[in-house]
Amino acid sequence: MTVIQKIEHWGDLHHAKWLDVIRVVLGLLIFSKGIAIVSNTASLQDLLLENNVFGFSGLMASLAVHIIGFVHLVGGLLITIGLLTRFAAVIQIPILLCAVFFVNLAHGFSMLNNELWLSIIVLLLLVLFWIVGSGPFSADQAMKKRARVSD
Repeated sequence: MTVIQKIEHWGDLHHAKWLDVIRVVLGLLIFSKGIAIVSNTASLQDLLLENNVFGFSGLMASLAVHIIGFVHLVGGLLITIGLLTRFAAVIQIPILLCAVFFVNLAHGFSMLNNELWLSIIVLLLLVLFWIVGSGPFSADQAMKKRARVSD
């Protein structure tokens, strides 16, 4: 077994049922952030152009905003229903790392910056669900049970 398989196996064995509630809330939060990004792409695009961290041009910033919005919408939905949770968490992690270190850098690393703290908490929860997986009340678990019954 590889290291990743060992981590997944450990996570499957040590998943508390109350973590499923947190997983659903996290997924809904990410999905709602995706809706906010898609409904107001101009403000995030302006923020990316203003910070000029990645050297984005107007077209690249627009493309990045649309990709981020799409990944948040799809990933948030997958995390909420518990389908491909580890994959959905992994594709969210780079976006949250950029949000913590680059986007919030423009606002300053202040203890009073609520957006920074929300980004850090979401990032930590994504890492947690990358390790522990989707849990017993998820589409992944239902599909595993169905596969066992049909065998």
